[in-house]
Amino acid sequence: MDRLLAQLVALHLGIDARLRARDEQGSVTTEHVLWAVAVIAIVGIVVAAIKAYVESQAGNIK
Repeated sequence: MDRLLAQLVALHLGIDARLRARDEQGSVTTEHVLWAVAVIAIVGIVVAAIKAYVESQAGNIK
């Protein structure tokens, strides 16, 4: 899961670098913040779903 998060952060930083090249130096827009929050929320949902599945399957082990 850490690998997925690292890839998402790297992707975001790559996009951010391209946007800054268009003369938006130092500008953190609301859109960037909203995308970051959305990515964090999606990763949290995925982690919670995987954790719930694993715990339910572990309960079935005799």
